[in-house]
Formats: sequence, C-alpha cells, structure tokens
Amino acid sequence: MSGQPGAGTRRRVKVVILVLAGLLVIAAGAAAVYTLSLARSFDEGRTVVEEAFPDEEIRPAPPAPESKAHRAQNILLLGSDTRGAIGDDIDAITGARADAIMVVHLPAERDTVHVMSIMRDNWVPIHGYGHNKINAALAFGGVPLMVATVENFIDARIDHVAVVDFDGFQGLTDALEGVTVVNDRAFSARGHSFAEGAQRLGGEEALVYVRERMAFPDGDYQRARNQQAYIKGVISAVLSRDTLTSPGKVSEVVEAISPFLTVDEGLNSSYVGGLGFEMRGLRAGDVRFFTSPTLGTGWEGTQSVVRPDWDRIEELRAHFRNDSLADYVP
Repeated sequence: MSGQPGAGTRRRVKVVILVLAGLLVIAAGAAAVYTLSLARSFDEGRTVVEEAFPDEEIRPAPPAPESKAHRAQNILLLGSDTRGAIGDDIDAITGARADAIMVVHLPAERDTVHVMSIMRDNWVPIHGYGHNKINAALAFGGVPLMVATVENFIDARIDHVAVVDFDGFQGLTDALEGVTVVNDRAFSARGHSFAEGAQRLGGEEALVYVRERMAFPDGDYQRARNQQAYIKGVISAVLSRDTLTSPGKVSEVVEAISPFLTVDEGLNSSYVGGLGFEMRGLRAGDVRFFTSPTLGTGWEGTQSVVRPDWDRIEELRAHFRNDSLADYVP
C-alpha cells in the first residue's frame, strides 16, 4: 500500500453504540415503524465523520459491478474505553487506541450477518508505520488510518464506519430494560459477580462486563468473547417480539442512543432504513460471531502481541472478496 491517508477537516466526535448503528434500525424496518420522526431523530442525533476513509490509492479495489460481492457491505465498528475522554473534536481520537475492533459483513442476500472480532493486539502492517498492534492505527492516524489497516487485514473495502465509547453501553442497556447474556466463564470485577450461564445485566453491570479483561488468564481473548455475548444479547433484545411490536419502544431506544452516534456521512437514516427493509426477516439466530484466526501470543521487543494466523487469514480474505463468509469455518 502507498500514500498517506488524508486527515482533512473533521467534525466533532462523541461516541456510537457498537453494532446498533445498523442492527437497531434493521429492527425498526422489520417492525415497519421507521417513521419520518424516527428518521429525523436518527439523523439529528448522530455526529458525522466527514472524512472517515483513506486515500483511494491505498485501498483495495472495489468488487466488480457484476459480482455478487458488489452488493455486500462491510461495516467497521470501533470501541474505545476512554471513559468519556474523547471530547468534542474528532481529531482528539488520534492518540487513543481501539479496545474493540469488529467487522460486520452483510452479504448480498441480506439473509445473515457475520460479525468478526479482531484482537486488538494483532501484530500487523500499518501503512507508514511498519508493523505494530492493529489498534495503534487509531492512535497514529485516526479513523482513516484505522480503516486502511483493517482493509489491508481483510483485503476488502470497508463501506461504513462507526466508533463507540464503552460508557454508551450503560444507556443502551437501560433503554432496553436490561440485556441477557450467556456467560461462559464465571468472574468477579469492580464489585460485580457474573456466574456462568444466562445473566440479566443492567446498565452498570453491562459496562463492567464488556470492559473487564484483567480477571481472565487469557485477557483480551475472553474480553472479546464477552463483548460478543453482550452484542448477542442486545440483538436478541432488539429483535424480540416485545420490541418489534412496540413502536414506542423502538423510538425510545433510537432516541436514547442517537446522541452517542458517530458515523461516516453515508450511514444516515435513508441507508439504514433501506437496510432495515432488506433485512426485515432477520432474527437473532441469523447473526454469526467469530474471531479472526490467530496463533496465540508472543513478544515483539517488550510488547506482548497476538500473532495472526496469516495462512487462515488468506483464506478469510478470499471469503470477504467473494462474499462467501457463510462457507468459512473458524
């Protein structure tokens, strides 16, 4: 890859509720309650990253117009555990590191959703900076460099991007009147205990649940699993009959999270409303989660890193390029 991603002039950044940028409004479309007032709430509440993408010459080639992959979409979701430190200017995110990195793949058929977590310590090439942990791209060059790094990792284009501060999970969870997660490892952290099995989380508990990593021998590996479990719970709550049949509840959740929304310019009510209509039959069981393949941990100098499994990643890249992720076996 060559050329430096342009920074450009960027508007202020707040936070975005992870995954809900698309999936919440899919639920609204499925419920046929995506009204003009709801669309207005979405558009007026969000904050726009005016230049979220890198320079064209360092991006993968777009899919051929006649290919199936041309209609597929990849949405990059970034989580940052800043505890409110990002502030009002998107330039302030440069210097922060992404604590959660996910790529949401929407296939051309719109019948499933594939959510891939990328471990934040993956040791990868970052354009202009040699090799480093993948989450360092956000610190080095903000959102455009982060997009460029992930595009290089999956060898496919990112179509939309959103950023989240984990503090936003508390308001989201409370707006949904709690989220049920299936916890695969019992642990205690920050005054809360989480037993193995199904757990109903309130807002404060959810915030602890998605943040914690020190309680686990495998650290970020388990944190990634917990973040996936939480998102599964959110999706189940959003796509439940109780939500889908309640226009008031959908509106309440959209209004609760839209002030925290920071997205690229194209991720607006028109886009997500159309997406919601296309995916109106989606249910929680149609959403698949996995983590990009790794070979475990190691060291680069004094840094503890995650080693990508480049042979498996090459296979994964082919599935992204061909819109065949349904055939990929993690």
